[in-house]
Amino acid sequence: MKFGIFYEMQLPRPWGPDDERQLYQNALEQVEIADRLGYDYAGQVEHHFLEEYSHSPQPEVFLAAASQRTKRIRLGHGIIQLTTNHPARVAEKVATLDLVSNGRVEFGMGEGASMTELGPFDRDLATKRAVWEDGVRCVMPMFTKEGWEYDGPYFKFPYRNVLPKPVQRPHPPLWVACSQLETIEMAGRRGIGALGFQFLSAEMAHAWVHAYYNSFVKRQEKLCDYEANCNIAMVSYFMCAETDEEARRRADGVTFFQFSLAYYSGSDGRNIGTGRGVERARAGTVDLWDEYQKWKRANPDKAEAALRGGLIGSPETIRSKLRKFETSKVDSIILLNQAGRNEHAHICESLELFAKEVMPEFHGREVEHQEWKRKVLAREIELDELDTTPFKQRQGFGKGVAIDRLVKAE
Repeated sequence: MKFGIFYEMQLPRPWGPDDERQLYQNALEQVEIADRLGYDYAGQVEHHFLEEYSHSPQPEVFLAAASQRTKRIRLGHGIIQLTTNHPARVAEKVATLDLVSNGRVEFGMGEGASMTELGPFDRDLATKRAVWEDGVRCVMPMFTKEGWEYDGPYFKFPYRNVLPKPVQRPHPPLWVACSQLETIEMAGRRGIGALGFQFLSAEMAHAWVHAYYNSFVKRQEKLCDYEANCNIAMVSYFMCAETDEEARRRADGVTFFQFSLAYYSGSDGRNIGTGRGVERARAGTVDLWDEYQKWKRANPDKAEAALRGGLIGSPETIRSKLRKFETSKVDSIILLNQAGRNEHAHICESLELFAKEVMPEFHGREVEHQEWKRKVLAREIELDELDTTPFKQRQGFGKGVAIDRLVKAE
């Protein structure tokens, strides 16, 4: 397995005058530490207007700053929204970041998940997949062609040479956000790496990893001409401490992450029939941290159960969980511990302890995993076609999960 760290840039109210600056500076220091410790990836999301949940509208700026403080860690757009960005600007951003980082970019793409974000850019839920696909077809030739024009249903582009070109040829590795489980199979079919939220069990991971690899190998249908990237990464809540109890205490922000995520992307905020979501409260009028505290006082058992999921615990507890997922052949684990009011010092200590006590074992078997993958892609190993139907309901973790359904993940 490979390991990365991931940022939504959460900042609960009340906001002090220096809080956003300190949030970014702390995250940059954490990425610098992760690079020194041998982590493989550092990624940041793109979100707009999601107060408290994500103050991260321009990930390329953060990642460019991180590139100058690091040497080897790969820098991931996790993701750029192709629905709210013009493809030419996306190609420019990704290529420029690849240049300043000396070829360390991972290019993650996504659609956006709520009308809070999509509405101001005149996009809707009903067509966002089609817009994303059109964006992929438009953007990919810009990395390689010295002249390109495009006339699609959602994007128009006159004949131009999009500059600069990236260091990595033909382009940085491609990923797509898989906030819904079914998107994992789609990612394999499109020949793109799958960046998904945590599976509830190793059995669920096993089924969906098989679905991804079988789609990639047997049913691949690229959207256009690009280099395929066969990888499946699982984002997991994370906090490593000397004891399980101390890790849970330090990871309290994880439950706020779930609460705020449910507020912005829960199914109660959507109207799929029209493609338009239910309007949220007026910007600046809801204190999500205060609402979370009320929920937490009313639901102490559910709040406590949420902290028993993910990769939260002692090195031995986390090692045991990772061994289960390793058998499922997940390629990478992306660790998320900047959440709620989790403390900077605790996040740094967590990264240090995990890198010392846990990561070497799994890094040590990466060569073995890559050989398994080579045989699967060469059809020397045939994976069973498993039924994913029993694993389509994911109570507890991921996009669209209501806070009152948080459950323990084994």
